[in-house]
Amino acid sequence: MKLIRFLSTTLCLSALVLNKGMAQTDPHFTQNYTYPMYINPAMTGGSDGDYRVSAIYRSQWGSISNPFRTVGVSFDTRTNKNIALGVNLQNQSAGDGGFNYLNAAASLAYTGVKFGNGLNHHLVLALQAGIINRRVDQTKFKWGEQWNPITGYNPNNAVSETFNTTSATALDIGAGALYYDASPEKKANVFGGFSVYHINRPKDPIVYSSSAELSTIPLRYVLHGGISFNISEKCNIVPHVLFMQQGNAKEIMFGTYVRMNVNEETDFLFGGYYRNQDAVAPYAGIDYKNFTIGVSYDANISKLGAMTRNVNSFEISFTYTKRSTDKSIFDFIRCPRL
Repeated sequence: MKLIRFLSTTLCLSALVLNKGMAQTDPHFTQNYTYPMYINPAMTGGSDGDYRVSAIYRSQWGSISNPFRTVGVSFDTRTNKNIALGVNLQNQSAGDGGFNYLNAAASLAYTGVKFGNGLNHHLVLALQAGIINRRVDQTKFKWGEQWNPITGYNPNNAVSETFNTTSATALDIGAGALYYDASPEKKANVFGGFSVYHINRPKDPIVYSSSAELSTIPLRYVLHGGISFNISEKCNIVPHVLFMQQGNAKEIMFGTYVRMNVNEETDFLFGGYYRNQDAVAPYAGIDYKNFTIGVSYDANISKLGAMTRNVNSFEISFTYTKRSTDKSIFDFIRCPRL
């Protein structure tokens, strides 16, 4: 009970600390549930197996000479002590400026809160702690002072711009809560969660300012949820929504996927996502034995599409789940997953 009170208090306090006037700094994915602990540490252990290994790769804005590339790898497992453990590692290399974002974190989730008929209603509370490393290669930047209106760009021109530092590592802490209904007799099972990252307000000395607020990585908080409609023993449909905000940047995403069971070893998955005022993304995947592979492609519907010459974002994901028994349709109800 002390752990529950501590985690609940952490969530409430962090929800009250809103950061104003800052832009989003964290990477994001379209197939967000494939990299679960990045949207909510309470998703730790939320698979239908003993443990799960996931990997995701995203390439963005491939029309520029050096596109944004983001890679995420995670591992999570459940124990018989109402505790789930997980680790995730993420790296993003961004554009021609030599910017690199590395995040490594460990998650601990308490899964022992169960209530209702048959104790099928679950509340998971979790903490996450790790490090963030951000670095830039100053030699790859092109500054305004290096441009001449007559002769053009000259890299030998002196510049007055500078960075306070070109590399920084900081402690990072997050927390989350997740509710899901695991009742096997229902035709619709609900799940939803809330999480907050950068609770300890880690400093970002690379972006230097005399104001302490401007050199702080802004809070990122996530609200997400959905419903699993169990159409038959061989089919379920899962519409879901995600709201994420970091500073003054907001993301609203709607998605739906369908899982069709073909035989005892194979499921087909298909669906799509809509990111508000930004992109639509079709999704397709296959679940064969313990392996799941998914692909998605973001097609820009905003003015950004013209700027990137309609070369949009591509994602591929891979998941291995160690299942101790044959999977059933109820396994997918009990955990919100893609």
